[in-house]
Amino acid sequence: MAKADIGLIGLAVMGENLVMNMESKGFTVAVFNRSTEKVTRFIEGRAKDKNIIGTYSIEELINNLKKPRKVMLMVKAGQPVDDFIDLLIPHLEKGDIIIDGGNSHFRDTIRRTRYVEEKGLLFIGAGVSGGEEGALKGPSLMPGGSIEAWQHIKPIFQTICAKVEDGTPCCDWVGSDGAGHFVKMVHNGIEYGDMQLICEVYHVMKELLGMSNHEMHEVFREWNEGELNSYLIEITRDILIYKDDDGEYVLDKILDSAGQKGTGKWTSVASLDEGVPLTLIGEAVYARYLSAMKDERVAASRILSGPEPKFEGDKKAFIRDLKDALYAAKLVSYAQGYALLKAAAKTYGWDLNYGDIALMWRGGCIIRSIFLGKIKEAFDKNPDLDNLLLDPFFKEKIENAQAGWRRVVSQAMLNGIPVPALSSALCYFDGYRSERLPANLLQAQRDFFGAHTYERADKKRGEFFHTNWTGKGGDTSASTYNV
Repeated sequence: MAKADIGLIGLAVMGENLVMNMESKGFTVAVFNRSTEKVTRFIEGRAKDKNIIGTYSIEELINNLKKPRKVMLMVKAGQPVDDFIDLLIPHLEKGDIIIDGGNSHFRDTIRRTRYVEEKGLLFIGAGVSGGEEGALKGPSLMPGGSIEAWQHIKPIFQTICAKVEDGTPCCDWVGSDGAGHFVKMVHNGIEYGDMQLICEVYHVMKELLGMSNHEMHEVFREWNEGELNSYLIEITRDILIYKDDDGEYVLDKILDSAGQKGTGKWTSVASLDEGVPLTLIGEAVYARYLSAMKDERVAASRILSGPEPKFEGDKKAFIRDLKDALYAAKLVSYAQGYALLKAAAKTYGWDLNYGDIALMWRGGCIIRSIFLGKIKEAFDKNPDLDNLLLDPFFKEKIENAQAGWRRVVSQAMLNGIPVPALSSALCYFDGYRSERLPANLLQAQRDFFGAHTYERADKKRGEFFHTNWTGKGGDTSASTYNV
């Protein structure tokens, strides 16, 4: 029997679909699963009569692979990845490649790359986005790690991934060690933000405007045909109108308590580590936490009161404002995400191509949207762009949208409808465009109670001062440091 082009461990839904995708593109795949009955079930079911080799031990898997051997792990992030790496290493030879396609934390990928390379092997941490459908039909792939491995996995990855209109693959080399998984993590953070923004707009439509599911469906259908065209708008359109067997909307029966797998939290923590204000994504994570407090919220709703939502005005005009608010806040989400990518690239020594990252996100992944092409254009024009909001296209768009954005946030606040992502995005925009913020008072407070010193606006940067505010303290100041 001919040997396989690649091996894959982990036959859950994502793993199975990736295998079927690879096989459909002409590759032979060897598969293994810790629970070997899954191998049998797969080989006798979906994989029957296809170029897929079922194996029942690590040794058998490795023996069925062409050299250099390529083994992709699609297992639960964390200890299972380390366990499989240690199981694989004794059976592999110099130059063989281990690929982690799970949602691993980028710091783990940095550590694993170093560990595997010390054994004479190569390691790839690949972000995989697109869910079950993307895995089967073409995901967005974000590989990083041992650069020597790229030439060997590139033909497979760029063949099975999604393609944009001109055929460009939504997969390219991201950077060394944990770069691929970091980019995937930021992708997921932006995904959290996009989803929360859409949910807030839906909430305003439902509670303030009193719109029916069908009316909202029509609005999202129209939006998906214009500049808001995206996967998440598209599926929201379809979710709103979907009915179950008894003719009732499924959406209205779903409990309002959100789950998460942690990548949004990781993105928020990384932003704190890097000192980058990722406010919108942070609020999206907190909104999920708040939603999960369902029983407590139900109890609080019987005790705490607020205004009854009541809309008086032009409904059609306000729906246009909602569109502007969603679009403008979405721009902020991407601007913050890219700011985090730039900061992390400096910290970890990654040479990230920001335009190519936008291209990788154009197809196959959850946040795919029409304006990612504009992000690529922005960085192609200016690779050193500090913030997407400073690009002429995005500057014009957000300035044109901000009046409607402000009206939406104001009306939501006045009517007691929580819009944490829409409002935090607006506060970030206003803060970022402000020449002067009240941090001078904050620095005075810090110096007052802790002698932390401050810089002066009328002196050169980097020179620090301390004031004896009460006349009772001395001239000694605390060491200057930033956390």
